[in-house]
Amino acid sequence: MSNTNPETGHTVTLEEARRVLAAGHAKAEEIGQPMNIAVVCAGGHLLAFERMHNAWTGSVDIAIKKAWTSRAFDIETGELGKLSQSGDQFFGIHASNDGKVMIFAGGVPLMREGKIIGAVGVSGGLGKQDQAVAEAAAAVIN
Repeated sequence: MSNTNPETGHTVTLEEARRVLAAGHAKAEEIGQPMNIAVVCAGGHLLAFERMHNAWTGSVDIAIKKAWTSRAFDIETGELGKLSQSGDQFFGIHASNDGKVMIFAGGVPLMREGKIIGAVGVSGGLGKQDQAVAEAAAAVIN
């Protein structure tokens, strides 16, 4: 993937990524769950990252991979997880890309004017908590 969306030539800016992190941080504090929050550009490359105090170190890699997965497949990771259950059309996708694909909630594409410009990935809590933080983070752009 290039650093920009090939359809639009656009990507999330560093300033926007910082706003995404701040919104995610605020939501994580609101629900009382420290999180790791990653933002990737339209090319799927890490642009910004925050590990909140006491967030699990094991979730750092997961947050980054959720953001990458969401951008690589232009889908929320929780939705991809639903489509990748045994017998479904994407069963086994999590084993692709050297195991980089995450298939549980917390990865959300970032959209501007209806076009994907990057993604946010969140990890550190239950799936519904990760998803809530990711949605709040993405909402500052979407």
